Amino acid sequence: MEYRELRVPGAWEINTRHFGDDRGVFLEWFKGALFAGASGHDFTLAQANCSVSAAGVLRGIHYADVPPGQAKYVTCAKGAVLDVVVDVRVGSPTYGQWDSVLLDDVDRKAIYISEGLGHAFLSLEDGSTVMYLCSTPYSPEREHEVSPLDPAIGIAWPTTARDGSPLTYELSVKDQAAPSLADAAERGLLPDFASTTNWISSL
Repeated sequence: MEYRELRVPGAWEINTRHFGDDRGVFLEWFKGALFAGASGHDFTLAQANCSVSAAGVLRGIHYADVPPGQAKYVTCAKGAVLDVVVDVRVGSPTYGQWDSVLLDDVDRKAIYISEGLGHAFLSLEDGSTVMYLCSTPYSPEREHEVSPLDPAIGIAWPTTARDGSPLTYELSVKDQAAPSLADAAERGLLPDFASTTNWISSL
């Protein structure tokens, strides 16, 4: 298992080792000691989620108020998704920037997204099954959204599915109504980089 920090500090791509034979495959997609060595702190598991999406379903950009925020450790057990992290921390040197990892049932990578960062993914195949570990429970009053189609962020979402067919993006009503990054900043809804960094350092 190897960690590679993404262009957005606080997010890592995790490459896993697979052990397979004619019966199937086995892998470890999370190990506490390796995670702590890469991130500098332990991961507290408070909730585990499973999301199943049709091709073209676009979820996010989601983030939570810090403190406590909600860190996520994500993998795709079946199908394929483009998983995206966005720096929504006001005052961050990489504010407004994004990076991505292809999560699928071939390479079986994972991604870690720390507190204060935005998270989104696009399903590239019907039945894509995303599993994610969360550091805090879901709390609707602390959850916020930024539009995944905000041109100022400029995420290069795929336009074709895993099988080569064209994708039509499908967003929830809440995500369709999400503000742009600039609007969210103007309304004071975004995490602050300095306070988020201090919070993570205290973990």
